[in-house]
Amino acid sequence: MKRKSWGILLLSALLVIATGCGAGGNQGGGKEEGFSAGLVTDTGGINDESFNQSAWDGMEKGKKDLGAKIKYLESKRDEDYLPNLTRFAREKQDIIWGVGFKFNKAIPEVADQFPDHKFGIVDDNLGGKIPDNVVAVTFKEEEGSFLMGVIAGSMTKTDKVGFIGGISSPLIKKFEVGFKAGVRAVNPKAKVTAVYAESFTDVSKGRSLASNMYNDGADIIYHSAGGVGKGLFDEVKTREKGKYWAIGVDLDQSKLAPDHTLSSMVKRVDVAVFDVMKDLKENDKFPGGKQVELGLKEDAVGPAETSSKHVPDKVMKKMEDYKRQIIDGKIDVPSTEQELKKFKP
Repeated sequence: MKRKSWGILLLSALLVIATGCGAGGNQGGGKEEGFSAGLVTDTGGINDESFNQSAWDGMEKGKKDLGAKIKYLESKRDEDYLPNLTRFAREKQDIIWGVGFKFNKAIPEVADQFPDHKFGIVDDNLGGKIPDNVVAVTFKEEEGSFLMGVIAGSMTKTDKVGFIGGISSPLIKKFEVGFKAGVRAVNPKAKVTAVYAESFTDVSKGRSLASNMYNDGADIIYHSAGGVGKGLFDEVKTREKGKYWAIGVDLDQSKLAPDHTLSSMVKRVDVAVFDVMKDLKENDKFPGGKQVELGLKEDAVGPAETSSKHVPDKVMKKMEDYKRQIIDGKIDVPSTEQELKKFKP
């Protein structure tokens, strides 16, 4: 399913549910003319080649297609989340986004202080306690990661593959567990080693972890580590072509190491952000108090279009077969360690 078609699906879903560095423009406390939107990044920054950048891509589409006035504020540390959100609320932005699960405390607090403003959080459902003026957009990352595991398990020559996570959390665990399940489904004898950087920004740590894994025999490494993942690509580029591989996340990251990237698990944060903005501006609809969860069925997660460059046709077909089984409900992909223990492909 192409981008346009899943965008229509998401917009339909939203309609059913609903029935510091500035980017320019006004920085004062008054409301700008026309529809406006603000985005606050986590510490990874706007150019993280990951979910912050993907969210901003959705905002930029809102500017192009909707005529929205858009801004972003970069958070240099966790303590910046609350003041950055508050700043946008005082500017009376029509919708304010916090990107990442680390906003799970700041978003409810600001939403309570500004009940007449609308907020969105990506990658967290706030424990199910979502304020009426907040929409929580989450993804079934385990489903897309399962497909990356199918690729890795099918293509490893050493039967050793790796996973690099950012900060240990239930969210990143979904990537790890889904990946392990996919590997197990096609290659039960393969070993998956998982390590965590406990950071989303430490590029050198990412490179060090990747180097150790490759040296220990892994020939394919998948990451879900934000900016840390850049270190994985820096490392794999120094190694023999056709022997060592990386798998990216969130965006198509093949440009970071074109000759060493098998695939990327693309998460369409951009389309989710844009469709919420579009529905709000054009239909005055907002799914406040609700969680919008998106997966393979909505084409919201899945392999990058460039995957076929290095992934053989037979593996691509195998992956598509597993994708169809997941969509049809024949495979229930685990998202926790407990579920993984019980998983039988």
